[in-house]
Amino acid sequence: MAAVPSPPSGLRSVRAVVLDTDGVITDSAGSHAAAWKKAFDAYLASVGGQPPFDAVDDYLRHVDGRSRRDGAAAFLASRGLDLPEGSPDDPPGTSTVWAVAARKDELFTQALRTEPVRVWPGTVRLLDALRGRGIPCAAVSASRHATELLTRAGLIDRFDAVVDGNEASRLRLPGKPDPALFVEAARRLRAPVGDTAVLEDALAGVEAGRRGGFGLVIGVNRAGGPDNAAALRRHGADLVVSDPGDLLTTVRTSPGGDR
Repeated sequence: MAAVPSPPSGLRSVRAVVLDTDGVITDSAGSHAAAWKKAFDAYLASVGGQPPFDAVDDYLRHVDGRSRRDGAAAFLASRGLDLPEGSPDDPPGTSTVWAVAARKDELFTQALRTEPVRVWPGTVRLLDALRGRGIPCAAVSASRHATELLTRAGLIDRFDAVVDGNEASRLRLPGKPDPALFVEAARRLRAPVGDTAVLEDALAGVEAGRRGGFGLVIGVNRAGGPDNAAALRRHGADLVVSDPGDLLTTVRTSPGGDR
């Protein structure tokens, strides 16, 4: 008789699961935050009188889970800074919102190509347990790099669908906290949103899951501490865990089947 992980009853009752990529599947949120800090601090230094970007607090409050443009605009607005919008074709720099976003993307891409892609082992265990139960999974991200991240991490074959920033742009889907990315993922899994669970570490993503009417919204508290856990609940999480692996229960199996 061997011990094997099994999803809890709450997940076994859903028809599909949608997971955010950065912070839930891959340990890449720190790289995103570091790239944002360099991009924002270059602009903040040019205007003077502003404290630097906080790679924890500012990232979680204003940037995490959002598209590059929306994240850049949200943080700058939080500081009362009125930077011209510019256009998506602006080169990396500090002259427009799009230029700051492009600089962030340039920095993150450099890190992606030179650093190994780390994954969260607990999430991999959960994915394998869901796969064993025949529950389809999709990965979602506002980032255009999500598919590359999952491929380099060796996890792409664990997903029945991926809706990343490239797909969002192609389909003109609004970013989180709008639920459009998650709704599209559920559609590709052929599951009603009410029968689909969402796993998210970003406040904007948790809010998107709640706005979309998803059957179960699970907040992943990677930042740790009760304050972030409480914020995830305020934004709509039904349940908050430190790691998706915490959702697994252990059951005993024998050659005769489950017991």
